[in-house]
Amino acid sequence: MKRFVVLLSITGMLVLGLTIAASSGDLPPAKGGDFWTYITKIDPYQKWETYPGYPGIYPGKSPHGKYLKLFANPAAQKALKEGRPMPEGAIIIKENYGKDQKTLMAITPMYKVNGYNPDGGDWFWAKYGPNGKVMASGKPKGCIKCHGVNKDSDWLFTRPK
Repeated sequence: MKRFVVLLSITGMLVLGLTIAASSGDLPPAKGGDFWTYITKIDPYQKWETYPGYPGIYPGKSPHGKYLKLFANPAAQKALKEGRPMPEGAIIIKENYGKDQKTLMAITPMYKVNGYNPDGGDWFWAKYGPNGKVMASGKPKGCIKCHGVNKDSDWLFTRPK
């Protein structure tokens, strides 16, 4: 029972600390589990606008999924609408669905952090299972290699419609 209380206290302090950071305008941490907490509890991405021109689920490709849904936080929305490169703090989140368009297979965010990853456009990438399990995070070689073909487009494949 003591261990449960201690674990609950530590979890509460972590969430409180991230909540204070988010409300003070600080950027979320570029760390797998902490970033998941930020995008699902502190500033839930499902409340953000969808990516400009992509209001719902649309056909996707490997490695992401048969169907996709894109979200962008306010910083990313502004840059996309103005045709500018992503500023620090921009977050784009892709929900990856199976062939039935209902089964969420993974959640794959890109998060712009100045100085974090110069060889990868300063993007932090992650892949989470639908339950938040960290499947990859940080500077995954596969993400960098694939998105690297679009360095001139700020490492983005999808342009606003």
